[in-house]
Amino acid sequence: MSKSVLVSVAWPYANGPRHIGHVAGFGVPSDVFARYQRMSGAEVLMISGTDEHGTPLLVQADKEGVSVRDLADRYNRQIVEDLAGLGLSYDLFTRTTTRNHYSVVQELFRGLHDNGYMLRETMMGAVSPTTGRTLPDRYIEGTCPICGADGARGDQCDNCGNQLDPADLINPVSKINGETPEFRETEHFLLDLPSLADALGDWLRTRDSWRPNVLKFSLNLLDDLRPRAMTRDIDWGIPIPVEGWQDNNAKKLYVWFDAVVGYLSASIEWAYRSGEPEAWRKFWNDPETSGYYFMGKDNITFHSQIWPAELLGYAGKGAKGGETGELGELNLPTEVVSSEFLTMSGSKFSSSKGVVIYVKDFLKEFGADPLRYFISIAGPENHDTDFTWDEFVRRVNNELANGWGNLVNRTVSMAHKNFGEVPAPGAVTESDQKLLDLASATFDSAAANLAESKFRNALSEIMHVVGEANAYIAEQEPWKLAKDETQRERLATVLWTALQVVSDCNVMLTPFLPHTAQQVHETLGRDGVWAALPKVVEVADDMPVELVGTGLPEEGRTYPVIMGNYDAQLATWRRVEVEPGTKLEKPKPLITKLDPELAETGPEWAPVNPTS
Repeated sequence: MSKSVLVSVAWPYANGPRHIGHVAGFGVPSDVFARYQRMSGAEVLMISGTDEHGTPLLVQADKEGVSVRDLADRYNRQIVEDLAGLGLSYDLFTRTTTRNHYSVVQELFRGLHDNGYMLRETMMGAVSPTTGRTLPDRYIEGTCPICGADGARGDQCDNCGNQLDPADLINPVSKINGETPEFRETEHFLLDLPSLADALGDWLRTRDSWRPNVLKFSLNLLDDLRPRAMTRDIDWGIPIPVEGWQDNNAKKLYVWFDAVVGYLSASIEWAYRSGEPEAWRKFWNDPETSGYYFMGKDNITFHSQIWPAELLGYAGKGAKGGETGELGELNLPTEVVSSEFLTMSGSKFSSSKGVVIYVKDFLKEFGADPLRYFISIAGPENHDTDFTWDEFVRRVNNELANGWGNLVNRTVSMAHKNFGEVPAPGAVTESDQKLLDLASATFDSAAANLAESKFRNALSEIMHVVGEANAYIAEQEPWKLAKDETQRERLATVLWTALQVVSDCNVMLTPFLPHTAQQVHETLGRDGVWAALPKVVEVADDMPVELVGTGLPEEGRTYPVIMGNYDAQLATWRRVEVEPGTKLEKPKPLITKLDPELAETGPEWAPVNPTS
């Protein structure tokens, strides 16, 4: 029986197009992992969507002079197209402004409220003095009152890891316009984290497979747990499902409460759209299912603390006890896979600061796989990494084009020219077997790395085989063998060996380079869909749900989602034997080399030295 794996991918804000820093953190790593898991025989559910509530969208809508709904619709579609173009194999990529999402979020809140884990308190809320609009914790910065670090956010200090209240910050300012916020009394519901601390700590201490930085950061948060506001003074969001609150359009659920619930609501929507409404339970109620959460490092606290605490409270597993809600006991994360930041000239990618390379521009000029390769081999897996055009050009030309593309082209070209098909081998020599054994062994070692989300290690091992195969061809000199009729059998053996290793490398590169892998599959004379790609599908918001409150999504509204039929693909994580007699055609160039000048100038839309 195949294992089940849930791949939960961070939800990008729909307040602008995505840049390559975003997909380096949540997009490409999660897709490489999901594709490997499918190839290894697992039943995978990969879900996400656009995050469309909260102040950031209101701020951007004001800037553009449009309604927040229109803004969300526009950027939702742009993000869907970008992520599908990148080849991210979501089973469902949806959005948080669906009726189903509202319903699931309200159910989670009700369960926590009924079990006593939502406290009703009067607190000081930050307000913009010029607009009267509530400022979210994350939109206020100042000096940390605990460690003295500058740039601490209103919810936490990244330097010392402590949870903060914006009113505690020294010299707080709004990140939106730099003004000093006013603090006014307001009533809200707070998640009672202290009453969930013991259950949360007991669970966290079992997470010994997590990346050390993630686990250490998460455990440190336990030392200063305080109730955390889960509602906001805002008119754009999900109604609070409590009598006396649900029809108050000036108070909504906190965007980060609703965003993490999206992993569950997207799974429920996927099941509905797949024609098996209860299929989501396999991924959420079965304790044997593994759940992996992919995000950037600035979102760790919400996935290792807030979301697990909500799940524990919903199941009645905190100090106050309680009953499990109607959705059942929901699985806690198996692993939180956090990436560091991809920077540009040492600065974090930022659309507002003009430090940005948009995914749509990158895809239009270079295609998906070069970006996927760069992120996988040189991305911010364990530490912040600076993107430079020089490094990108070097990686594409030296490794992808001269390494992998050259290996495929020269091997298939010589086999086609001399035999017209995959030749039948003669006696295999020690040098032949050595290369075949290396490729075979790399299946296991690369798999071990991929299973632990060590993508750079896995890809480096595979590219080592590519390098050794190129060296093997240079050593065996098949072009000389082709001139000697008495060496015909040896020529056939060398080319068969090289073709087999090309096939092996293509299998192992599939999670990283799905578009290229399909081309190589066909270049090797094979038919069918080897690596399935996602599709954009238009759907209607038509799920039968029960909702309360005001400002609800309109029923029947249409929107685009990403889906895909990945079960039909042929890709499996094992050696696929090359069959002698398989017809071969003259191959087309696999990887386009980049103009070396690009390394110095960058493209027009993202020059190396942009003018201010």
